[in-house]
Amino acid sequence: MKAAVVTFPGSNCDRDLALGFERAGFDVVRVWHKETVLPVGVDVVGVPGGFSFGDYLRCGAIAAQSPIAAAIKAHAGRGGYVLGVCNGFQVLTEMGLLPGALMRNAGLKFICNMLMLKVATVDSAFTAGYAKGAVIQVPIAHHDGNFTIDADGLKSLQDEDRIAFTYVENPNGSMADIAGVLSQNRRILGMMPHPERVVDKIHGSTDGAALFASLLGGLALA
Repeated sequence: MKAAVVTFPGSNCDRDLALGFERAGFDVVRVWHKETVLPVGVDVVGVPGGFSFGDYLRCGAIAAQSPIAAAIKAHAGRGGYVLGVCNGFQVLTEMGLLPGALMRNAGLKFICNMLMLKVATVDSAFTAGYAKGAVIQVPIAHHDGNFTIDADGLKSLQDEDRIAFTYVENPNGSMADIAGVLSQNRRILGMMPHPERVVDKIHGSTDGAALFASLLGGLALA
């Protein structure tokens, strides 16, 4: 299976995300934001964390207009898988591939910490490797991670079981403790915490490894 990891000016987690895919067994290709097409045979696109274009205007807003954005949207439109982490989650909301918006943290400060997440659904290729309700340890590092959505949008996420992860202790004010959400076809995941930073014992946790392994297994069966 092939994963493409996109790099924007200001990305700083692209190498980590590539390694997360590689350790699970993906063939990984790197894609610069000025490319207009994805490599042939890509199964999943990874949009990494960082501060794309310095977070000017709104976090992810400029990256969502970059040349590669149209190719990512087309990939998603064909039913391709997409994973957006932290700034990547922000980019995907700006592209319109995921609902809601990521606002300034309620405490108005950058937060960098290891915390606990609850697996809210296992009905996706990203989360099927976990047990429903499992609590996992994953780090966060963000200033604008406060997930916000209108009441109807929140109800849709809840009714359609599209909340992937929730915070055990909400660090940023996110509505309904949401840490990650899925698209309607369940093939796009955006999450603020960084699973790619916990795929090796040296990281202090390997709880993120199951996400990448689960995705690989799901793609193999698709």
